[in-house]
Amino acid sequence: MTILLLEDDELLGECARLGLVQRGFLVVWVADIRSARAALQENTCECVLLDLGLPDGDGMDFLRQLRKSGNDIPVIITARYALEERIRGLEYGADDYVAKSYSLDELAARIRAVVRRREGRASNLLDLGGIQLDPTKGTASRDGEPVELSAIEFRLLRYFMEHAGKIQSREKLLQAICGDDTELVTSNLLDVHIHHLRKKIGSERIKTVRGLGYMFMKDD
Repeated sequence: MTILLLEDDELLGECARLGLVQRGFLVVWVADIRSARAALQENTCECVLLDLGLPDGDGMDFLRQLRKSGNDIPVIITARYALEERIRGLEYGADDYVAKSYSLDELAARIRAVVRRREGRASNLLDLGGIQLDPTKGTASRDGEPVELSAIEFRLLRYFMEHAGKIQSREKLLQAICGDDTELVTSNLLDVHIHHLRKKIGSERIKTVRGLGYMFMKDD
């Protein structure tokens, strides 16, 4: 899941970025509204974490313009504002609000909750073509039979299932399983784990798209 983090405080932004990466998210971190608009055009983001006090404008105005343009991406406001500000943010179209300083575990749970609601899912359970993955319990199964996965295989399968039917580049997949340490891994790491994953869930599930990357197939 790719998150757009809009935060101008360098310390808070870096802590949030690192914490979310450690919890399995991809994070695009920007410090101003102009960069946020560009990031939304250049990246496929599933959620926005929005600070309100920004160097080039008001986060509330950014949120209002976002909704006015028809963009319904989930937005969670992260700020140190009073109850009136929280209410205004929700009325402007925010999906949730967390007050600073927030727990990163709670923030991660709230991100998954708002994205899940937007996608019409009642739980975090992912179920596609006989493959089930439960991120909460850390379990996976194929046609009802448990599948033993390594930590990296689990993260890789989760990312594939969350983006089923869409081509994923090698760079995005490596970042999904390694975070910011992609430059430290060998070039064939991804191929090795995809090979192992195919053996466990079925080779037909993960399609190689030559020159572009891989895609998890929604249907058999």
